[in-house]
Amino acid sequence: MKQQINRITDILRRDDGISGAMHYTEQISWILFLKFLDDFERREADNALLDGREYNYTVEKKYRWSHWAHGDNKDTSGDDLKDFVNHELFPYFKSLRGVNEDYHTLRYKIGEIFHFIDNKIDSGHTLREILDIIDDLSFQKSEDLFELSQVYEDLLRGMGSDWGNSGEFYTPRSIIKMMVEAIDPKVGQTVYDPSVGSGGFLIQAYDYMMKQDKTEKELDFLVNDTFHGNEKTGLAYIMGVMNMILHGISNPNIVKTNTLTTDIRQIQEKDRFDVILANPPFGGKEKEIIQQNFPIKTNATEMLFLQHIYKHLKLGWKTAIVVPEGVLFNTGKAFQEVKKNILEDYNLHSIVSLPAGVFLPYSGVKTNVIFFDRTWSTKDIWYYEINLERKLTKNKPLLYSEIQQIPELLKKRELGDNSWIVNVEDIKDYDISAKNPYKGEEEVLRSPDEIMKSLQENEKIITENLLELNKILQKN
Repeated sequence: MKQQINRITDILRRDDGISGAMHYTEQISWILFLKFLDDFERREADNALLDGREYNYTVEKKYRWSHWAHGDNKDTSGDDLKDFVNHELFPYFKSLRGVNEDYHTLRYKIGEIFHFIDNKIDSGHTLREILDIIDDLSFQKSEDLFELSQVYEDLLRGMGSDWGNSGEFYTPRSIIKMMVEAIDPKVGQTVYDPSVGSGGFLIQAYDYMMKQDKTEKELDFLVNDTFHGNEKTGLAYIMGVMNMILHGISNPNIVKTNTLTTDIRQIQEKDRFDVILANPPFGGKEKEIIQQNFPIKTNATEMLFLQHIYKHLKLGWKTAIVVPEGVLFNTGKAFQEVKKNILEDYNLHSIVSLPAGVFLPYSGVKTNVIFFDRTWSTKDIWYYEINLERKLTKNKPLLYSEIQQIPELLKKRELGDNSWIVNVEDIKDYDISAKNPYKGEEEVLRSPDEIMKSLQENEKIITENLLELNKILQKN
């Protein structure tokens, strides 16, 4: 399957309508999705037949893959195919997002996906070539779906590398898996991500919870009512929803909206969730109209998301959030107030310091994962610093095997060279940054070029000072 997808990306690169990984990922996505959807519906129809009941297709026959891309229309190509796709197929799928349609139905979700996407493939012959390749793929078996989900993750990762704002699409799966296992969500609990992106946190939580024992009723709740989230960007939204459906979450409750437009003062218990997992956007600056939705006003995006998250946490439940290093050590007024709320109203029990380079090539910002629950006020914080014997790069990312021990260590709050506990009373000015007490100040070794440049700069400063001193002496 991966080889076939690579063939398609090579074909798309030659098309006049496609520019960069973001475009070809978007175009492969809608085509893969319609083939997957047709295989899914035919499989459901076969199962219904075996059970002696009738299956009601979501997609009308004319617009099913097996009719327009396969079957009697398999020879349609060129302008005829392009006109059908642009003027009939896409308008039909966009129409499924009707005003009277139930938001929770698969029909509405399909319409929502196509509302934010269009066919950009310029040549109908190119489109035919791609349809024929994907038509040979089968998504009928569980192993086929697993392979498809892995291939799709690779596409999303590739799109992230190609686009400047890739952080909204892709969080390293090693970090996500560690966070989910540390939080340990259970079937029957609700899971929320306020910045869904490609859906990594919700998908990992789904996979984790699917392995647990459950009744038919609990399975129905898991698939239809467990996972919730928001996504602001149109492209990230459609990628996230499709990714979740491809992974088996047939009814993802994802809303395309700016999370920060919610006035958190209006949040009630019914609006809250059991588990929150997130890597919210950071480094942004929010306008004053957005800041009005929060008791603690600041233009720092990450601090508004933190307020949103802790206000959406149900009494007694827990969250894990990726935050930039600045959140921990910044002692500005708004930063202090937000951290004061977390320490006094929540139990910030653990902080994991991630190594530099975790988000390369997307971002070089140093990050941490904070864990807190809505139980009692913080008494002390368990810290764990990930120390690797190597440097992380774009092609050598952090592996899960390098951090798989953390969930168990966090649970036991074990102490060691890389882990320690700080009493909340010893925290000054709400600076909760990870400062390993077992490590002295690291000596910074400079390269010969850096040393030479520094000497030259010092020499320049000394020369300028001597000239200035000489002028003063001459005047006197």
